[in-house]
Amino acid sequence: MDLQKIKNIIFDLGGVIINIDYHKSIQELLKYSKTGSAMEFTQKAQSELFDQYETGNSTCGQFRDSLRREYNLEATDEEIDAAWNAMLLDIPKERIDLLQELGKKYRLFLLSNTNAIHLKKFNEIVAHSFTIPSLDSLFERTYYSHLVGKRKPDAAIFEQILAENDLDKAETLFIDDSIQHIKSADSLGINTLHLQPPLTINAFFKDVVN
Repeated sequence: MDLQKIKNIIFDLGGVIINIDYHKSIQELLKYSKTGSAMEFTQKAQSELFDQYETGNSTCGQFRDSLRREYNLEATDEEIDAAWNAMLLDIPKERIDLLQELGKKYRLFLLSNTNAIHLKKFNEIVAHSFTIPSLDSLFERTYYSHLVGKRKPDAAIFEQILAENDLDKAETLFIDDSIQHIKSADSLGINTLHLQPPLTINAFFKDVVN
C-alpha cells in the first residue's frame, strides 16, 4: 500500500488497538446461566439484543435485563458488567505510543462498534495504564456506535465520518480486523487494511514512525 497518498486514518478499536477475546465474556456469562445457554456473540454475528445495545436503542439497564431474560441469568448488575467486560484485555503501550506519533503526521479517527459498559471500561484501562487523559485524546474525533446510532458494516457510518470531517476517501485509510467491515469500506472507495494476526498496527507502520 502506498501510504504517501494517505492523509487520514480511521481505526477500529477492538482487535486493532485493544486486545480482545470474545470467548472470555461468553464463559463468564455462562457461569450465571441456569440453563447453560450459549451467548450468541462473536466477531461476525451477534443476536438482536446486542445489536440494539450497540446502536444505542437500549439502555444499560435494558441490556442487562434482556441478558437475564434471554439467557436465564441470575446475576447482579455488577456481575453482568464484569462478565461483559471480560473480553476486554489490554492495550499494549507501544500502540498508544504509535498513535501519538501517527497523530503528528495524519488526521486520526476512531470508529468502534461498542456500548456504554465497554466504553467506561476502555477509559478505565487507559486511565490506569497510561498518562493520557482518555482514549478520545488520541484522535481528532471518535465515533462510538451506541452514541451515533449507527454501526459497521452499514455504509451510513462511513459516509458520516467522511462528510463531517471533509475527508477525501482516496486519501483515507480504514483499519479493521473484521472482513465484513473492510468490504463495506472498500465498496465506498476507502482504502482499507484488514488487520489479521500476526500483523499489528505497529508492524504495519514501522517504517512511517522510525
